[in-house]
Amino acid sequence: MCEVNRHLKAELIALNACKRKKVGSGMAMEVFGEDSVMLRVTHSNLKTFACDMRFAVELSVEAVKEKLWRKCGTSVNSMHLELYSSSNYKLADLSDNSKTLGFYSPLDGFRLHVVDLDPASISSGGWLEDTSLVEKYKISEEAYNKRQGIFLLNRNYTFRKYKEKFTSQIPATAEAKIPDTSMGDLCANIKVGSRCEVEPGAKRGVVKFVGPAEPLGPGFWVGVQYDEPLGKHDGVVKGVRYFECPPSHGGMVRPEKVKVGDYPERDPFEEDEI
Repeated sequence: MCEVNRHLKAELIALNACKRKKVGSGMAMEVFGEDSVMLRVTHSNLKTFACDMRFAVELSVEAVKEKLWRKCGTSVNSMHLELYSSSNYKLADLSDNSKTLGFYSPLDGFRLHVVDLDPASISSGGWLEDTSLVEKYKISEEAYNKRQGIFLLNRNYTFRKYKEKFTSQIPATAEAKIPDTSMGDLCANIKVGSRCEVEPGAKRGVVKFVGPAEPLGPGFWVGVQYDEPLGKHDGVVKGVRYFECPPSHGGMVRPEKVKVGDYPERDPFEEDEI
């Protein structure tokens, strides 16, 4: 007890040293520096409630209670305030509503504890925190299974209607794809070793592969070695080597993107205009 009293005395001496100044021959309270303080607010009924709030020191205790009422729900007439130091020692009861908060010399980090005096308060008994006190809606297994059946019926009906609408608005996937026979016709004029130009970008190179590549998808593919490092690989795609070429010079494209013909390698130093 003596140690606690010594601690409180030292804290109050330090507090008074920074908050008092001599005026004439007497002593008067004055708050130096900031005209507001940041206090930690706790509540007697709400064990998980804790928040930091800033208060103007010129506010009356009643005005402080009004501000706290909006935060924690305890009415002004049912509220008692206690001020604790940052070390959790009780310093004062704020029992006079006419006094200002600054009269009690609060500092940043002090705790303002709200005591709810109303035994019928909505916050008492844990009703605002303990969810186990809330009555749960219960339903029998039979009733639940009936509801589940209705849900599944509605879900299947909705999905079926959506599927019908969706498939009626877009062509069938099989029709949208280019037939393999058409791909074969396109590949008929593309020979390995032919010079070519690939769209988009008019990239030039040499045909290095023509044929199916199952890991990439159905149909025919054309492997190209670009003249410049515009590709994505060295002829190996998804672990399968289709042709040999320097790194970043290889590409696998669909035949409709490839044009074969007299496409010589571009001179990087040629002038566009004379």
